[in-house]
Amino acid sequence: MSSGRLCSVLFSLLVVVLAARPAAVSGASAHLHFYMHDVLTGPAPTAVQVLDGPRSHFGDTIVIDDALTETSSATSTGVGRAQGQYVWASRGNPELLVTMDVVLTSGPYAGSSVTVVGRDDIGAAVRELSVVGGTGQFRMATGYVLWKTVRLDHPNAVLELDVFVNP
Repeated sequence: MSSGRLCSVLFSLLVVVLAARPAAVSGASAHLHFYMHDVLTGPAPTAVQVLDGPRSHFGDTIVIDDALTETSSATSTGVGRAQGQYVWASRGNPELLVTMDVVLTSGPYAGSSVTVVGRDDIGAAVRELSVVGGTGQFRMATGYVLWKTVRLDHPNAVLELDVFVNP
């Protein structure tokens, strides 16, 4: 096979391989800001404990479908839902393993989601979790979330989330 033909075949193969890869989302980094309402009590809870740990809280597992709003008020405009779970993952300190999807339902990113995983040391003023993926405009995203407790009415809480996403 001539070198010209070989180059042509290799180029064609490269085009096929690149076309088969998932398309990366183009665009600049995004900063999302909202509040998460974690409600375990009352007539309409958004979080439910599905497993009691064997001792103390260690092993407790809570499934969430928490409202995300523009302000810390539960009646402010909704922007999405935080859907997933958190597990009390420490035998000592109150530390959680959080896995959730931030599903956006309004605004420029409506229909997209961000997947968040990480350790939540609820005793710390500000906690950092990882963005490990997403859907829609955030497909294959990376980044991080800074969150802090705004209000705690045990066991209910309002958290402020600053999400920094690199699509």
